[in-house]
Amino acid sequence: MAKLRALRPRTLRQALVLVRDYLLIITGTVCIAVSIDLFLVPNQVVTGGVSGVAIILNNTLHAPVGVTVLAMNVPLLLIGWRFLGGFVFGIRTVVATIILSIMIDALAPVIGRIVQAPHEPLLYTLYGGVLDGVGVGLVFRARGTTGGVDIVARFLQRWRGIPMGRSLFAMNLVVFAGAAYLFSFDKVLYALLVAFVSARVVDVVLEGFSYAQQALIISDVPAVIQARILAELGRGVTVLEGQGGYTGGSRTVLLTVVARSEISVLKAMIGEADPRAFVIMGNVAEVIGEGFRPLSDTI
Repeated sequence: MAKLRALRPRTLRQALVLVRDYLLIITGTVCIAVSIDLFLVPNQVVTGGVSGVAIILNNTLHAPVGVTVLAMNVPLLLIGWRFLGGFVFGIRTVVATIILSIMIDALAPVIGRIVQAPHEPLLYTLYGGVLDGVGVGLVFRARGTTGGVDIVARFLQRWRGIPMGRSLFAMNLVVFAGAAYLFSFDKVLYALLVAFVSARVVDVVLEGFSYAQQALIISDVPAVIQARILAELGRGVTVLEGQGGYTGGSRTVLLTVVARSEISVLKAMIGEADPRAFVIMGNVAEVIGEGFRPLSDTI
């Protein structure tokens, strides 16, 4: 009984995380579907991979985008299931792919009645890319994917040693070439902008905006700077032992991470203690731990 009571909170937490992840998958697929139905399909702008092929077929043969996405993903999902790890490959990927296919075709007539698609290139390019990036990022945060050519790329990497980036580029290039032939070259340029915006937004959704900076400090008075950081900023400091490449002498290196609002204070503090200090600062995508986000909030 004691063991059951000890396990209960963890089981409840796992259940809540599972519910959260599937809510993220649903929200993400809705965002992707709205991006496709409202901004991309009406303006003949393709995305890469399976969705791009589906948009081309919709504009040429009037095939439903969602049905096409699902039909093309079925053999790809079977390949992934067979060769990339079975259940471990990801029930979430299967669920996300099915929900996305349903959402695309279910929302298309609703969106068409409620909202008129913008035909200003800058608007549908930017907003289409942003919505797509938010959707893909949310699905990634839930540890899922939307299937497609990513599965083929992973398969080729595992069985033929072809880098994923190279195979993804080649497959997307074929899709964009088809769009250029069937539509116009300017549509491909818009598609590339959508892909760029989407990729950047995915990074923001997964990692957040840069809200902190890491500092590596090399000084003749490391103890003084360390004490001031601890006392005045309340930030932790890690003391590293380094060696000068030119002099060969041992040097103490201080490592600390501060919020962006504290950067100017840190610089002034270092300058007062040692005007000749050598400082390296860089953006940090995410900081987990005391003083920042708890690890439990990121799982």
